[in-house]
Amino acid sequence: MNFDFKQIATVTMILFAVIDVIGSLPILLDLQSKVGKIQSEKATLVSGAIMIVFMFVGVQILNLIGIDVNSFAIAGSFIIFFLALEMILGVKFYKEETAATASVVPIAFPLIAGTGTLTTLLSIRAEYADQNIIVAILINLVFVYAVLKNTYRLEKILGVGGINILRKVFGIILLAIAVKLFKTHIGL
Repeated sequence: MNFDFKQIATVTMILFAVIDVIGSLPILLDLQSKVGKIQSEKATLVSGAIMIVFMFVGVQILNLIGIDVNSFAIAGSFIIFFLALEMILGVKFYKEETAATASVVPIAFPLIAGTGTLTTLLSIRAEYADQNIIVAILINLVFVYAVLKNTYRLEKILGVGGINILRKVFGIILLAIAVKLFKTHIGL
């Protein structure tokens, strides 16, 4: 195994921006106020398992239906592009369902390991080594767990303005990543 720290750092930043657990604080706080304690350990483990399994099985599913990884990466770049626009402009292009309980389902999927995250994993797999992606997933899971454990504390520290600034900064980073993925796989 050959670990590349530059790749790990890049993929960690990409996943951090796509997962957007800081930007999800309002949703997490709302869920926590409705049902009490969030199952942070369980949600973190399940979302990690979903991401890693999909990273490997997703390509085989694509092959089964006759879609190459480059085409999927280009499609993924469009999804990342729209996620970035959502973060920057503060508009929603798709609706998220909210659940009545703060269990694994609304937090692990679709909040953490949602469609954007899964699409991103397959898209970046075409460009980065698997072991570096897995390390980046694990780094992000540590961060996700810390946020899930400390939602109220983070809200007090960052405030609404701080959370909005972080969303916009990572939205711009995501926008640049989407453009790079598109250019790489379109052949320009």
